[in-house]
Amino acid sequence: MMSRAVLGALAHWLLVLTLASAGAAWADEKQPYVTPPPSSSDQRTINQVERQQTQPYNNAPLWREVRSGDAGVTQVKGIETGVLVQPQGETWRALRNGPVIFYGGILLLVVPAAILLFFAWRGPLKTHSPPSGRLIQRFTSWERLIHWLTAISFVVLALSGILMLFGKYIVLPLFGYTLFSWIAIVSKNLHNFVGPLFVFCTLLMFFTFVGGNFWRIYDWKWIKKGGGMVSGEHVPAGKYNAGEKLWFWGGVTLLGIVVSASGLILNFPNFDQGRGLMQQANIVHGVAALFYMAASLGHIYLGTIGMQGAYRSMRHGTVDETWAKEHHEYWYDDLKAGKAVATPPTHSKPGPRAQPQHG
Repeated sequence: MMSRAVLGALAHWLLVLTLASAGAAWADEKQPYVTPPPSSSDQRTINQVERQQTQPYNNAPLWREVRSGDAGVTQVKGIETGVLVQPQGETWRALRNGPVIFYGGILLLVVPAAILLFFAWRGPLKTHSPPSGRLIQRFTSWERLIHWLTAISFVVLALSGILMLFGKYIVLPLFGYTLFSWIAIVSKNLHNFVGPLFVFCTLLMFFTFVGGNFWRIYDWKWIKKGGGMVSGEHVPAGKYNAGEKLWFWGGVTLLGIVVSASGLILNFPNFDQGRGLMQQANIVHGVAALFYMAASLGHIYLGTIGMQGAYRSMRHGTVDETWAKEHHEYWYDDLKAGKAVATPPTHSKPGPRAQPQHG
């Protein structure tokens, strides 16, 4: 009797469970299936497919989305790797190929034209008295070495930079694509490899010449009178006049730092610089370099054909005593008073037969 009762209870519960399962299945069949909403990427794909049916050649929405600058999905890890097209690149290109090239080209044409006109009118600056024949050491071998290393690397960078910036408008129409491509490749590699050398030389240049380039009260008088370059008036100066000090602090130091820092950002893009930073550095580098080149033309002019005896001082390191007295009188007085040292000591040549210095 007991086993029968147990079997009856089990059969009862089995029947209840079977009916409950059947009811749940019947209820599920009565409820309609709800499709989950598509993801954003799936929806874009659906919209694109539908658009191809109604507007088969309209891909503007696709490229608008690509150029939005939004990061997509990529397996490559790094800054901006998920951005296919950076919209700020168009702004950079328009700025570089527009105002920078246009006004920079004008600057590099106007400055040398003005220098040539000044030279045609004024001629080279000469001493009022004939040379004495006694030479004074103005620059040491180390100072001349650093100067020429910096100058040569600067000229290489200037010429290669001009070719890269203006070559498409000047060299390409003259020589065609094949030769221009080789010129552009050589210019780019020269620029990349000589750039770090120029940075190093600029640092050496600063520490070598900074001691003599601090401002003095008499420098303001030199600036007010323009160094006597127009009037021909004798204006005293120290070892470096105010014009040379302006070049040292404004050109070698300030512009040198700007072009060096921005150039290193462009030359070594392996420190997670984004495209935005690279574009900004490119514009800053180009603008600073244009001003640097324009200012250097004045320095080169006065150091070569613009002033007799100036080139000799940096080539051989010596100047005539008359030249030192008329162009850098305060420095000359310090030498005579023993406050400054000429190394090696002042030496003489026969005065009556001394010939004028022509650079």
